Amino acid sequence: NVTAVLEFKLLGFSSNPYCQILLFVVVMVVYILTILENTIIILVVTLEPKLHSPMFRFLQNLSFLEVCYTTTIVPKMLFNLLAKRRSISFSGCMAQLYYFVSLGATECYLLAVMAYDRFLAVCQPLQYSAVMTNESYMHLAVGSWVSGIFTGFLPCLMISRLHFCSYNLIDHFFCDISPLLKLSCSDTTVTEAVIFILSLLVLSSCFLLTLVSYLVIILTILKIPSASGKRVTFSTCSSHFVVVTIYYGAMIVMYVRPTYNLSSDLNKAVAVLYTMITPLLNPVIYSLRNKEFKKALEKT
Repeated sequence: NVTAVLEFKLLGFSSNPYCQILLFVVVMVVYILTILENTIIILVVTLEPKLHSPMFRFLQNLSFLEVCYTTTIVPKMLFNLLAKRRSISFSGCMAQLYYFVSLGATECYLLAVMAYDRFLAVCQPLQYSAVMTNESYMHLAVGSWVSGIFTGFLPCLMISRLHFCSYNLIDHFFCDISPLLKLSCSDTTVTEAVIFILSLLVLSSCFLLTLVSYLVIILTILKIPSASGKRVTFSTCSSHFVVVTIYYGAMIVMYVRPTYNLSSDLNKAVAVLYTMITPLLNPVIYSLRNKEFKKALEKT
């Protein structure tokens, strides 16, 4: 009864045509805003010499990643909301899975590196310029991208080698790990264990580094004698920390589990957080609230 599955069908959110139109409009607006915000950041940092510092270069990397990340999922999702035949080829599904996992891992590494950069700037300001040089920035940025690219290989390879029977309906809006494992008619025990260990190592290590960096930053801020300086710095860092916590929290709930048996509705709801909400909020929190960036934006 094992047949070669040539394509999958993505069920998405709802079969109600009115709900689909409403979802299409909402997702389209969110996608356009996400692309617009991140493109503005990339262009302003490129055109303004005053922003050619490691902090803004990291933000530029993050914005480029968010554009790639959302484009991996949202355009196909928008097409399926209006299409009668919501299909995706097997190879297209595996490609989407690979880009999603590798870009998601890269974002984890970048967020951890950016937290470390802010830790140096706030807690060790006199040593910052000596430690965070352009060469250090290049090593950290390239290391994040390369690590993310290699992280995506193993889960995608293992899932692509599973057997899928004639039932090919994916109860999700993109090719994610959990629904594909549920769909397989192979024994997925080893695959689930490997993905769990890999997710645990990547997410827990990145989140721990980010958490420790921001906790030390907060403790340092509390020692600032100036009330206004304390308020401004704390407001910025707390905003960063909230967005980072939402992203890591959603990813940990989804992937740091020994079994992948969450309900499909919960899977979709949590997936919306890290595929659409976080990429929309990151530019606002990290750049558009920054005074230096806003001045450069007005000038540009």
